[in-house]
Amino acid sequence: MPEPKPTLVCYFDTPADLFHACEKLRDTGIKHFDAHTPFPVHGLEKAMGLKPTKLPWIVLACGTTGLFGATLMQWWMSGVDYPINISGKPAAAFQAFVPLSFEVTILLSAFGCFFGLWGLTKLPKFYDPVMKHPSWHRATDDKFFVSIEPAEPKFEEARKILESLGAHEMVEVEP
Repeated sequence: MPEPKPTLVCYFDTPADLFHACEKLRDTGIKHFDAHTPFPVHGLEKAMGLKPTKLPWIVLACGTTGLFGATLMQWWMSGVDYPINISGKPAAAFQAFVPLSFEVTILLSAFGCFFGLWGLTKLPKFYDPVMKHPSWHRATDDKFFVSIEPAEPKFEEARKILESLGAHEMVEVEP
């Protein structure tokens, strides 16, 4: 079995430096890298060349399923399975279906958002090699990290780019 390759991890002092490094890596054609920041850096996903998320479509599909599922269930129960004629009212009065349909729509949308997010981000992830970097604890405080995955074909080129941009503590961490 081949020996696993190390992940390259380094950090920058400012969000602007990180943003510039991500743009440079993206423009060079490097795809297998990630940025780790202590707070959201607006526009970083575009600088990294990430595609828009599919999460809104997952939530829409789950919410639509909840709406039609709840409405169909209530129609079947009150109009077909066990119709009760009260004062000549229609057996399937859709106005009475609104509260439950709304609640089930919200419930399934929330489940879709929660589990869709976990699925798309491959969570839970209890360990990542980047956590071995000696200054990793600063990733939640004041430093902006970049990690280059070992699967990147342009691994050495990425190292040179990061060195030229002034990356600090460039360390190869073993998996």
